[in-house]
Amino acid sequence: MNSRRTFVKKGIAGLMAGSIISLPDQSNAAPAKKEDTFKLGMAGYSFVHFKLDEALEMMKKTDVHYLCIKDFHLPYNSTAEQIAAFHQKLKDAGVTGYAVGPIYTKTHQEIDNAFDYAKRVGVDLIVGIPNHDDLKYVEQKVKEYNIRYAIHNHGPEDKLYPNAASVYNLVKDLDPRVGLCFDMGHNRRDNQDSVADLGKYSKRIFDIHLKNVTAATKDGTTCELGRGIIDIPAFVKMLRKVKYPGSCSLEYEKDMKEPLAGIAESVGYFRGVCQAS
Repeated sequence: MNSRRTFVKKGIAGLMAGSIISLPDQSNAAPAKKEDTFKLGMAGYSFVHFKLDEALEMMKKTDVHYLCIKDFHLPYNSTAEQIAAFHQKLKDAGVTGYAVGPIYTKTHQEIDNAFDYAKRVGVDLIVGIPNHDDLKYVEQKVKEYNIRYAIHNHGPEDKLYPNAASVYNLVKDLDPRVGLCFDMGHNRRDNQDSVADLGKYSKRIFDIHLKNVTAATKDGTTCELGRGIIDIPAFVKMLRKVKYPGSCSLEYEKDMKEPLAGIAESVGYFRGVCQAS
């Protein structure tokens, strides 16, 4: 009986020893991947045909948590109570509104209104499209409010700001809080290299409208992020190289009355690229 107990004990000890010996060696395991400095968001214009609740539901389904706020979801004349209710609705959905715009302005009064709106909403970034002659006034308001102002480029049809270079050349000598909302798709439609331009102008890029397009011409249209001509893995690599700290907000302008499938595909592709590289 004692010999049997001794045998069983030895067997158990052997199994335990074997288990310990067979554990994988963790000493050479790869270090944990650093978290990216940039955040994935949504540009509010993607939801132009939808009420806020519907937009937030799509964001919930695609697990996106940052929103650039458009006025059709939060009107410029909203009261303090309406703004508070809006933010509560976003909070309940796990979403943060980080900026407002794009806001088109033609006069100093409209610029004043934009800054007042951003202050009341409680964000520190306006995406805007001002006239060239008003840039010094924009700079003045940036200093007054300490709210950054990012000018949006709109492609070859846009006589004011067709590409990133056209914005940068106008703002490079202004207050450093005046910069770019870099629409990488419209920039490519103007036959510019969006990956290289991200590297060139990164210090002045405060926001990115993440998209891909079908052609480097004015006839190019928005498509799912992984199906266009912009090299998204190279773009992500450049985001990391320049340590871009802002939001990459998907602006999905295809199938805009039924965008969920394309948004989901684009978000999944972007996350997949980030995880794989």
